[in-house]
Amino acid sequence: MSYQSLKELESDIHEFKIEIDELYKSLNIQKEEDELNETRLKLEDPAIWSNDTNRDEIKSLQTKNATLERKLEGWNKLKKQINDLTEYIEIAILEKEENMLSELQLKFFKLKNDFSELELLSLLSGQDDNLNAFLNIHPGAGGTESQDWSDMLYRAYLRWAEEKGFSVEIIDYLEGEEAGIKNVTILIKGLNAYGYLKAENGIHRLVRISPFDSNKRRHTSFASVHVSPELSEDIEIEINEKDLRIDTYRSSGAGGQHVNKTDSAVRITHIPTDTVVACQNERSQIKNRATAMKLLKARLYEKAQEEKQKEIESKSGERKDISWGNQIRSYVFHPYNLVKDLRTGYETGNIQAVMDGDFDPFIDAYLRKIAAAAKN
Repeated sequence: MSYQSLKELESDIHEFKIEIDELYKSLNIQKEEDELNETRLKLEDPAIWSNDTNRDEIKSLQTKNATLERKLEGWNKLKKQINDLTEYIEIAILEKEENMLSELQLKFFKLKNDFSELELLSLLSGQDDNLNAFLNIHPGAGGTESQDWSDMLYRAYLRWAEEKGFSVEIIDYLEGEEAGIKNVTILIKGLNAYGYLKAENGIHRLVRISPFDSNKRRHTSFASVHVSPELSEDIEIEINEKDLRIDTYRSSGAGGQHVNKTDSAVRITHIPTDTVVACQNERSQIKNRATAMKLLKARLYEKAQEEKQKEIESKSGERKDISWGNQIRSYVFHPYNLVKDLRTGYETGNIQAVMDGDFDPFIDAYLRKIAAAAKN
């Protein structure tokens, strides 16, 4: 949209300001502002620092303070910028500087984009949404085809994380015999990583002309994406050592110069739930075991939450067969280009952008649908 006059732009800015105020009130942001002030006052009180028994309380307050600051920073910045823009346009109209229209219009469009991002962040209200995320990709039936598809998804999620400014740590990586990967688990670190990536949990289906088929036939491949939150230390998950089977083996795949030299990799099986996790990213077996236990706790916590809430879309749902009928999204490379999410109906023909990590529109559509369903 292009505005023809400063007056026309001013009218839309006024409506936009009302929209911001309404969402601000509906989300009760003022309450969080009050909570932040209260938390700061407690941390500024010398009495709380004078007793070593208050360490847990201090840590909890610091975590709450940091979380609230990050959440409110965007809102405070947006409110300041919209107020500044309102003043700029009033002055421009008063001084009849129509030549400022183009510049002010660009500022307005940017603010609308910032508001859209804040609106999306407001949907990340789950107790685990702000946490880091363990992301596992596992190929379905189909051998090399599905293993290559899993590798394509892996690279796409790495690009998504990089674009978000998140860091990535490889926990477990198992290469396929001919191409692709048999299994990969990564830890994506960044604010709200789990809140975003929980939308990706499920079966992803690929349709393409196979590069591994000499007859150039069309193939359908499947890969499972499973997402779990990295738990904070204050969440207790009881695990009985008698329920665990722990295996060690030599690391392989993306492990650098120390691969295949020592039995440092660790695989842990939780026998009652048949949950299997593995880690091979460290030289030390002890460190790999600690990381694998952290991943296991995340998986068991997730299972407990699913059973408690009985809503498959509120957490990273149960594992389904990696096959027909269970996919959440289809990626079609042939005979046309289309990526379609079967839960929300959102689709795009720009399949290359998606494979370059542009998952945000799908995540946005999913979070908005879940939020709308919760209201009904």
